[in-house]
Amino acid sequence: MDKDLLCFRSCFHSGFMNGNPEDGHIISNILHTGAVIPIIRTIVLFCLRVALTVLLIFNLLSTNTIYSEDSDPALPIAADHGIYAIEVYPLQHRLVVNVQGQRFKTYSVAVGNPSTPTPVGEYLVEYKGKNWGPSFGPRWLGLNVPWGYYGIHGTNKPHSIGQHQSHGCIRMHNRDVIELFDLIPIGTKVTIYGHVLGDPSHEPRDLAEKDVGADVQLIQSRLKSAGYFSGICNGKFRADTTAAVKKFQKDHGIRPDGVVSSKVYFKLGLME
Repeated sequence: MDKDLLCFRSCFHSGFMNGNPEDGHIISNILHTGAVIPIIRTIVLFCLRVALTVLLIFNLLSTNTIYSEDSDPALPIAADHGIYAIEVYPLQHRLVVNVQGQRFKTYSVAVGNPSTPTPVGEYLVEYKGKNWGPSFGPRWLGLNVPWGYYGIHGTNKPHSIGQHQSHGCIRMHNRDVIELFDLIPIGTKVTIYGHVLGDPSHEPRDLAEKDVGADVQLIQSRLKSAGYFSGICNGKFRADTTAAVKKFQKDHGIRPDGVVSSKVYFKLGLME
């Protein structure tokens, strides 16, 4: 019996992917007797390989954690698996590429303005694209930010580089983003440094319905811990968050307008 037959016979004797053991024995016996002519045996082996591959993939997928729409997404924390890593320092308008933990190259960038800040946290490059339009330049590296579409891209406004002028994305000179695009693989860890509530030298921004961001997710989490919010902490300020804020404000002697102001931050213990 050849090596392939031995391999498959062993697999099926133990039961077909933990299913019905009799199925494994039946197929194994057919292969063992040699009753199947060579061309039929080749077809059978091919079908078995396909079936086994499909079931292995299904088995792997079924063991992963699957989050329903009713569960809170994990905080954006990414594991460092690759040799490349990107660090972004919004206050310095700087993007650093590290290779195996050593600084490789530094680029000047534009980042979000105070009302639409660049999301602080750890993310992954989850997709790459080319020529999305003049505003995004020739290249785009998308990040897995849970509450919106953010990425590293080029620009048709090179004068904005070195300033807080984007809507949250990280802008680069077009020549630089082409270089970065060719260098960085999908799955690269991107760390954006800073405080979730913004520049420590300024008060955090007021939040209201339709706002998104890590600060919104933080507010939702605090309200949920206090028993006011029962929705998903997804960083998206929607009607359910507004209702929770109003209830919190009413219970704490604040005008219930649904806006997260400095008074709300203070009562939630996020400001001193």
